[in-house]
Amino acid sequence: MSGTDTLASPRPALWQGAAGRYLAALAVLLLALLWHLHLNSTLSLSQQWSLILGRAPETFDDIQFVYAALPRVVLAILVGAVMALVGSLLQQVTQNPLLSPMTLGAASGAWLALVCVSVWWPDLAPDGRSWFALGGAVASVVLVLLIAGRSGLSGLPVILAGMATHILMGAVATAVILLNQYATQNLFIWGAGDLTQTDWSWVQWLLPKLSVALLVLLIAPRPLALLRLGDAGAGARGLSTGPILVVLLMLSLWLVASAITAVGVISFIGLITPNIARSMGARTPRDELCFSLLLGATGLLLTDSLAVMASDWLPDLLPSGTAVALIGAPALIWFVRRKLSAKDQTALQLPEGAARVSRWSWWLAPLAVVVLVILGLCFVPDAFSWRQPWVAFQWPSDLVLSLRWPRLVTAACAGIGMALAGLILQRLIRNPLASPDILGMSAGATFALVAFTVFIGGSIHEAGPFVAFAGSAGVLVLLLLLGRRAHYAPGIMILVGISLSALIEALVQFVLAKGSDQAYAIIGWLSGSTYRVSDAEALWFAGGTVLLFGLSLATGRWLTLISAGDHMAQARGLNASRARLVLLVLVCACCALVTALMGPIAFVGLLAPHVATLMGARKVWPQLWLAPLVGMVLMLFSDWLGWVLLYPKQMPAGTLAAILGGSYFIYLLARRRLR
Repeated sequence: MSGTDTLASPRPALWQGAAGRYLAALAVLLLALLWHLHLNSTLSLSQQWSLILGRAPETFDDIQFVYAALPRVVLAILVGAVMALVGSLLQQVTQNPLLSPMTLGAASGAWLALVCVSVWWPDLAPDGRSWFALGGAVASVVLVLLIAGRSGLSGLPVILAGMATHILMGAVATAVILLNQYATQNLFIWGAGDLTQTDWSWVQWLLPKLSVALLVLLIAPRPLALLRLGDAGAGARGLSTGPILVVLLMLSLWLVASAITAVGVISFIGLITPNIARSMGARTPRDELCFSLLLGATGLLLTDSLAVMASDWLPDLLPSGTAVALIGAPALIWFVRRKLSAKDQTALQLPEGAARVSRWSWWLAPLAVVVLVILGLCFVPDAFSWRQPWVAFQWPSDLVLSLRWPRLVTAACAGIGMALAGLILQRLIRNPLASPDILGMSAGATFALVAFTVFIGGSIHEAGPFVAFAGSAGVLVLLLLLGRRAHYAPGIMILVGISLSALIEALVQFVLAKGSDQAYAIIGWLSGSTYRVSDAEALWFAGGTVLLFGLSLATGRWLTLISAGDHMAQARGLNASRARLVLLVLVCACCALVTALMGPIAFVGLLAPHVATLMGARKVWPQLWLAPLVGMVLMLFSDWLGWVLLYPKQMPAGTLAAILGGSYFIYLLARRRLR
């Protein structure tokens, strides 16, 4: 058979299959549209159709249908289609099924920019807001690309870089919200992704902005087809990959920024629908783009319909973005779990440090802890002056001491606990970028505590570490079940972490959308605050931390053998499976204890072991001592800085630790790439 015959023969079957898929998808879209209109209006189908054809609204139900139900349907179709189109475009460009505006960091950058605009320029027109959102998205994506590099776009490095950027941008946004609570009240519903409309203004504003999607459909298919041949193959056929990638990326970011400006963050559509399109037979670039666009419109319509139904059952409105995340997170695991394998070990690497810990390092870390404790106890922010800085130091009174020492103990113990959890995970998985916040351990504890507060009632501090441990243990079981088939590949574990983080954000945004005092209490706890820890809780926290630290030291030999390989461990008489399970339970206990008392702490578990390694602690025993000291220094400094930086206002230690640790972590990764 000739080459021409080979290419031509499958064409009829391919187009017949594609036609069937499109007809089925259009039918489902039409049914979803009718169902959505039925849920949002009491009018009959004939009455709705007459209004659509131009009959003037007369009754209240007519007005509600024309100015609320119809704009919501149109907006859901537009936003769902565009987010799916962008997700398909990004995944085809990078050949990475986990890439989307969410995992690339674009959504978090646009969200941070719009939070800042809402605080400092609240009267800015939507056109100006969209440009700020575009700037935030571009900044985040440039940062992610700088970290991952071109070679890391097709694997886990870009996902890890995107998660790090997402956590950092989220911490900065949280700081802005906490400092400007009254100016950000209206952001909560919008941040959860809200499609509720009262007129056609947002549709009229968004429609010309999203017309860029037509340009993407026209120019993208041929470059995407050539990119499948690789850079060399595309260059041999006259395609300069660099400029076309920049153009496609900028068009994608413009679409994302415009959609987020209009309806808030609805991110999972762009991650899931391209995977569904490929699983249903979409093969060519144009086919995948068009079919993803159609599925995105259908998917957002269906999830928004479910949100409308749930709002009738619940006492509060369920935002559309929350419904998308609650459905999308499990769906993501289902569709992508088989595509990740043990070969996904490609990961970012941090710079190498000293060969061994110097004597100065062993003295420097404890000295830094002592200095920070003295600062926390004796420093008086309102008495500080650059001419006479010593005046700001005085021994605290009994009252001041009783207020400050629980905060210091809590911050120090949180640093120890998260450092131990990160160190053990990195040794167990043999992945230098494993940490409780990346793999979902902290996310599970947070989810359990927030869910307990929302659905059972009471303060989040009343839930306690046992509820948090149940959440972490649930994540552990999920990791073990999903990871066993893939031999505990990092991709599966990171996928679970992404999904659980999205679930937590969805639940938290649902709570924050109420705008109640409970919302601010939860967001204050989520930022990692030491404010409300009592004397008894601090002592109890310290006792638990000492116990967990002692258990970690006792398992030092296990960590050494397991990090060398299961075969080495078994040759030395260690039951590797049983030891791994015990160590994972120890990680859950560390995360649960810290999260229950202080809230989720990001980057400390990731960064503290690396800093200890940079200082020369390459073996387990030096790391077990030095990494907790580094964690203590980071948390104590964050707590002190949050206290004095904007005095008399205060910033939570967890938020400052995420900003400082995330910035330094990204600097280390970017420095290695630049070199």
